[in-house]
Parts: sequence; C-alpha cells; structure tokens
Amino acid sequence: MAAWTSISGIKQKIADSSAEEVTATYIETIGKSKINGFTTVWDEAIKVAREIDSNGHEGPLAGVPIAIKENISTKGLSTTCSSKILHGYVPPYDAHVIERLKEAGAVILGKTNMDEFAMGTSTESSCYGPTFNPWDLERVPGGSSGGSAAVVAAGEAPISLGSDTGGSVRCPAAYCGVVGLKPTYGCISRYGLISYANSLEQIGPLATNVADIATIMDVVAGYDSRDSTSINRENSYSDALKDDVKGMKIGVPDEYFGEGIDKDVEKSVWDAIGKFEDMGATYEKVSMPHTKYALASYYIIAMSEASSNLARFDGTRYGLRAEGENWHVMASKTRAEGFGTEVKRRILLGTYALSAGYHDKYYLKALKVRTLVKQDFDKALANVDVLMAPTMPTPAFKIGEKIEDPLSLYLADVNTVPINLAGVPSISVPCGFASNMPVGLQIIGKQFDENTIIKAAYSYEQNTDHHSRRPPEVA
Repeated sequence: MAAWTSISGIKQKIADSSAEEVTATYIETIGKSKINGFTTVWDEAIKVAREIDSNGHEGPLAGVPIAIKENISTKGLSTTCSSKILHGYVPPYDAHVIERLKEAGAVILGKTNMDEFAMGTSTESSCYGPTFNPWDLERVPGGSSGGSAAVVAAGEAPISLGSDTGGSVRCPAAYCGVVGLKPTYGCISRYGLISYANSLEQIGPLATNVADIATIMDVVAGYDSRDSTSINRENSYSDALKDDVKGMKIGVPDEYFGEGIDKDVEKSVWDAIGKFEDMGATYEKVSMPHTKYALASYYIIAMSEASSNLARFDGTRYGLRAEGENWHVMASKTRAEGFGTEVKRRILLGTYALSAGYHDKYYLKALKVRTLVKQDFDKALANVDVLMAPTMPTPAFKIGEKIEDPLSLYLADVNTVPINLAGVPSISVPCGFASNMPVGLQIIGKQFDENTIIKAAYSYEQNTDHHSRRPPEVA
C-alpha cells in the first residue's frame, strides 16, 4: 500500500522526481489493490503527467493525481454510475469540476466505484461488485461514494471527488477514516454530475487531511453559468486553515444522539467535543425537533426526483439497449435489464409519491417538512458557530449484513440527510474508533460558511492524532 501523502507531499515528490513517476507509482499500487475501489484506470494518465512535466508543473495541482466518482462526467473516460444501463457510455464533455481540475494541472487517475446511481450507503449495489473497506475487507466502505473514500484510505489516490445527496461523501469518509466535505448547495457546479436528486446533491472532496480539502475547494468551487443553482460567490478556503477555536460556540443537537447510536461512537464524539473545550471552545445543547421527520421527508423527495431524472435512460441514445419490436418494448426491457434492484425500488416509490391522488399526501407534505427542518438549522445556528454530532450512528457494518433490508440501510443515514435537506455545509473528520473501525465527527455550519467548519476541523486535526492512523496493509 502506498503511504498516505498530502498534496504538499506529492508536490515535493514531483519536484524530487517527476509527475510521471508519481502517477506511475499510484497506477502500480492500484494494480495490486484488494478493495475494488476503481472501476476504470485512465490509460492517458501517464501521458498527461508527462506533458505536465514538460510544461514546468504549472498550476496549484500540477501533477497531483486525483480519483473521480463514476457519476461525474469525464470526456473520453467511461462514466456509468456503476449501472449496467450505462454500460459503454463515454461522455463527450467534462463536468465543470473536471475542467477546473485539468486547468489546475491535476492528473485524473480513473473513476471510482459507487452505489448504482448513488443510491445506497454501502457501495454494494454497484454493477462492478462491492468495494471493500481498507480497515477490514469484510466490511463496507460506506456509500454511495465508497470507492472515492476507500482509494484515498488505501493510499491508491491522495485525493478524490465524490457526490453527496444524503451523506454520500460524509458516510464513507467516516467509515474509511478520511476527511470528507459536503459543501453548501450551490457552492460547486453540478454541471456534468449525472443527476439523481437535483435539489439535494452536491459534489464534494475527500482527502486524508483537512488542508487538502481546502486546497481542492479553492480549485473546484465557484460560479458556473451552466448550472442554474450555482452561486456567484468568491472565497478562499485555504484562509480557514488556522489552529484557533478560542471562543467558538458549539451546538450539540440532542436528536443526533438518539436511539441506535453505538455507545463507542457516542463516546468518541463527546471526547472530541471535550477536546474542543480544552482548545477554548464552549458547547451548549440545542434542540432540532423536526429531525425525527427528516429521514422520511428526504427519501420521498429523493425518490421522487430520481423517478423523474432516471426516465431519460431508455436505451435510445446511449448505454444498454435491449431488443424489442417497438420503442415501448425496447425501453421496458432495457430498464428491466439495466437497472438494479435498489434503483428500481426508488423509481417505483418515487413515481408512486408523485402520482395523482398521492402527490399532496406524500411529496408536497415532504417539501413542507423540509422547510421545517431547514428552520431548525436556522434557529440552532443563530446562536452558535457550528453544530457537532456523529457522522454515522455506528461503525462500518459487514458486507451483506444489511443489503437485503433496505429500511435498515435507510436508517443509517439518519444523521446525514437533514444537512442535505437544509442545504448547509458539513465536514466529517476522524475522531476515534469503535470496534476497531474509524468513527467520524460531523461538524455542520451555516450556509456558505465552509471556512468556519474547515477551521474547526483543522484545529481538531492539529491537536489530535486520529487522522494519522493508517488502515492495515491491503495491497
């Protein structure tokens, strides 16, 4: 397994040798992998690295390798959302974030495994098979960006991009012991992100340390006219890298420590909050009474949007196409063969929630609950700087343990989905271990106040050693 290396460490290695040699080392490591984190390794990566060497290493990420989630469009590189229905699809364009990474000099290593169409918490529903957690190959890495987190934890890529619809960056970050950020909705352009639930999802970075998260955000965040939800707001995320939380007010929502929270997870999080007290912060308990309705609201909204978004996959223009005597038969067979069980379940439930006679009863009511959840965040964050809670209620579970029980998988998202409903930013940082598996501390901030949660996470990281622990040898 390659050693964990920061962006600054990678740059030093490039200066000492070359971007080509660094990229080749990572590709060699990927070739020995046991975790099934990559779906595709880009055959142009070494050529690109060689060109960066010849151009004098221009750009903030010059020669730095990065892994990209399977649902982010990459020109000339397969993008399937880990679904059979998009088998063979190669986008003719780059997503906005890919354009920015290339402009910054980054080297795309390849695409990472995920739950099919980002629908899951374990990366078990992928058509490429499950990804394995580097800390324990019998356990899940989390989802849906499980591959993106696992390859960073395993030293197969120094940084990666995932997407977060209901916790899909933060969940695998917590389970794999790395850092993951879900930015404010609108902070990063979604142009080129294959849609699952438009009003909820955001692209987010994963890395082994907080400083690298800030560095990636400086590159990929910003306005894009091609995304109508993109916000025109300038910011330097690296300015937040200060070891100083004196006077910071922390809110601890009781509802995030409810039934189902593993005792060791809860202890690790409270120990982390205690550490913030030692560093000069204060905390108070806050109430967010509508949290108990958030999970149901989220799944109704997400499934409804999915039923609309995934209607475009019918075998007509790209991907899998089944044989049929007319379009209706062809489309029906294509979807039956191409979509996995979980995707079909969500499309059917979403279609039901939007159907005549049920729209007001389910979808409209879920939107009203979403407003109440957002108001809870507004009220709680009016009096404190950040909120803190467990990222996930339990450590990573075993592969196969919950895949046949979708409700238990949905319940695992109880602490992450409210953040997406409210559109606020949240970062997960390692804060301890439970059952010898990593635990994540979730730090939640006000809209577009990524800098405060980055500063809090960075300060915690500088004063603890949880982030320096490495998973066992897996390559």
